[in-house]
Amino acid sequence: MVKRKKLISVLIVDDHPLFRQGVIDVLSMSDLIQIVGEASNGEDGLSLIHSVCPEVAIVDINLPGINGQQIARQVTHEKLSTKTILLTAFDDKEQMLHSAWAGASGYCSKDIEPAKLIQTIVEIDHGNYVMGDQVLTKLELIKWLDQQMGEARHLYSEPGSPFHPLSLREMEVLTSVVEGRSNKEIAGCLGISQQTVKNHITAILRKFGVEDRTQAVVYALKKGWVQLNDEKKSEIQE
Repeated sequence: MVKRKKLISVLIVDDHPLFRQGVIDVLSMSDLIQIVGEASNGEDGLSLIHSVCPEVAIVDINLPGINGQQIARQVTHEKLSTKTILLTAFDDKEQMLHSAWAGASGYCSKDIEPAKLIQTIVEIDHGNYVMGDQVLTKLELIKWLDQQMGEARHLYSEPGSPFHPLSLREMEVLTSVVEGRSNKEIAGCLGISQQTVKNHITAILRKFGVEDRTQAVVYALKKGWVQLNDEKKSEIQE
């Protein structure tokens, strides 16, 4: 009797129920994969990684609370056996590099073909790394990152946080702008002068290549660098 190969245990973490179920349905059809859990946010996803110990966790980058890159970083920091694949709706080279630095074994766009996602899981289970269309050994990954390091280092916030080209203070100002606060309110909240707020907003507009605050908010939302709270979502829907 031929012994059946052990199935690859996979956890899915995504805050969009329809997309999460779609990934589960696709992977459940494979005779190589076993779905062992699902979660809708980063905290629950990390908890399941600890309790279920899946071989592979497929995680959305832009999650509420703990984001996908932070999960990858925590898994790497704790030296857990789970390997992470980060999925993104905003595919770009900078975010891919940041995900690799965070410790992810894979980085894929959400429009990936089902067969390719399954192959990505298999490659990663075999110890390789998949960054977009590239399948790399660990040594090749290190060389690839080293080649990119010089030109990209200045663009990044702390590894494990969502990629964005802004400083921590600029992100605080941007988040306040997204929440609808005036310059005076932002200054009071952050304990800085209104002129300093204006300077930060000018820097944000320059880095984003946009002309005003509204365009900056729209740009950041599209990139997934900030999220609207429930109150703002309701205002927009109304």
